Amino acid sequence: MRRLADSSSEIEVRIVVETGLDARIAAIVEPVVEGLGYRLVRVKTSRRNGLTLQIMAERPDGTMTVTDCEAISRDLSPALDVDDPIAEAYHLEVSSPGIDRPLVRRSDFERWSGHVAKIELAIPIEGRRRFRGTLLGLEGDEIGVKIDDAQPDAPDRFRLPLSAIGEAKLVLTDALIEDTLVQTKAARSVAGLDDEDLTDESSDA
Repeated sequence: MRRLADSSSEIEVRIVVETGLDARIAAIVEPVVEGLGYRLVRVKTSRRNGLTLQIMAERPDGTMTVTDCEAISRDLSPALDVDDPIAEAYHLEVSSPGIDRPLVRRSDFERWSGHVAKIELAIPIEGRRRFRGTLLGLEGDEIGVKIDDAQPDAPDRFRLPLSAIGEAKLVLTDALIEDTLVQTKAARSVAGLDDEDLTDESSDA
């Protein structure tokens, strides 16, 4: 497959990454995805439909099309067959991140500042691992979060080191949907994509 036209720029490293089997699969998948000019968002195995391997990816501008999903799937299948990291039959599913997307890169936390996210830390802060609140932007290597359910006498704002984040995901809200539509429309216009080209659906291989 021909590389995307804007894929020559350096791809930003993910700061939230997989562990265990998912990490071993990501080590195989990520070079293939980046070689095609896309960005890997997440690798996740689940016991859905037997065993499903989900690969989330996107263009550098955040868009993703059905054709993109199909192209990535075609190139990933032989790479996975050669390395064979999964010892049983599985379904390969390639998809866009969706609106309530995982946050895995520094730029994700910057781009979606002002929106609500769920964050789970690999390393607890003040005895707490799980946070849900509005992203307040980055200061150095920390993300600010204003907690939704803070108790009256408890702090409602935290600074969370990016290095301590084990998982982070946007929460679906009306404001997020509206903002996503605006950003997607702008990216679509620049890329010359039609509405029907864009997708939140997956491509099964």
